[in-house]
Amino acid sequence: MSTAHTQVSAGAKASAGARPVRRARAGTTESAWVRCALIGLALGFIGLFLVLPLAAVFTEALRKGLGAYLEALREPDAWSAIRLTLITAAIALPLNLVFGVAAAWAIAKFEFRGKSFLTTLIDLPFSVSPVVAGLIYVLLFGAQGWLGPWLQAHDIKIIFAVPGIVLATVFVTFPFIARELIPLMQAQGNDEEQAAIVLGASGWQTFRHVTLPNIKWGLLYGVILCNARAMGEFGAVSVVSGHIRGQTNTIPLHVEILYNEYQSVAAFAVASLLAILALVTLVIKSVVEWRHERELAAGAALPPERPQGASSFIPHAATAAAVAG
Repeated sequence: MSTAHTQVSAGAKASAGARPVRRARAGTTESAWVRCALIGLALGFIGLFLVLPLAAVFTEALRKGLGAYLEALREPDAWSAIRLTLITAAIALPLNLVFGVAAAWAIAKFEFRGKSFLTTLIDLPFSVSPVVAGLIYVLLFGAQGWLGPWLQAHDIKIIFAVPGIVLATVFVTFPFIARELIPLMQAQGNDEEQAAIVLGASGWQTFRHVTLPNIKWGLLYGVILCNARAMGEFGAVSVVSGHIRGQTNTIPLHVEILYNEYQSVAAFAVASLLAILALVTLVIKSVVEWRHERELAAGAALPPERPQGASSFIPHAATAAAVAG
């Protein structure tokens, strides 16, 4: 009897000791009810503040049927707003792409005087209100601004026109690509670039065959975020646009006008385009992250290759030789 009792006690102790091990293997040491409570809280928060408003947008947009929904999108002012939004994003995105890659490359790969100041300037749009940014452009290019008289004398219109909208959009979106690439490129270091240069590759060859493949997923992620913000920007664009129907209204501004005129169905119908854009952005972002993680897992599974005789500071000499060749 004593032996049986001892065996039962030992089994209970082993079971109790195995529970923390299973929790550690699962990535947490918390009990099941704590995990369930945290998961439920997170799901409730997402449902209340994300899913429910998104469902409300589409519900209100289709409240009077599909015909009224399509009619609101076919309206000429709505098409003008959609077209201007696409044009603005199509101009701002390449500009931010060039600037973001150049700034990230300079900050992550080189040491120069004023580097910290440049990094601070890149973060400026994150700390300045978009409305303030719009007012800055009005102060510079408005009729009573610093350059206003000269612009009027040469018949150049920036404020209350497409150029002002593009400038405001570029200002509020240019940190996204740079800020996505800077930590990535700093973590990667410049050993591979040094290897390519030592083996005779030019600067463009080094960038195209070494740097760009290493940052392609971060670059694509930054482009997705930049495009989404460019299409959804409201504050800065609202200040410089003038709210001229059919000319300077983007999709967010057109939604505001319709809602203020109590055309709620039309307002939510146009707003649903931005909601669809957000969902598409989320799907693309998820696909990019999945592809990136899959590529990292595949690379980790491969055995490291190191050609004999390679220098200790050139970890990828084979790749660099291919670039140079």
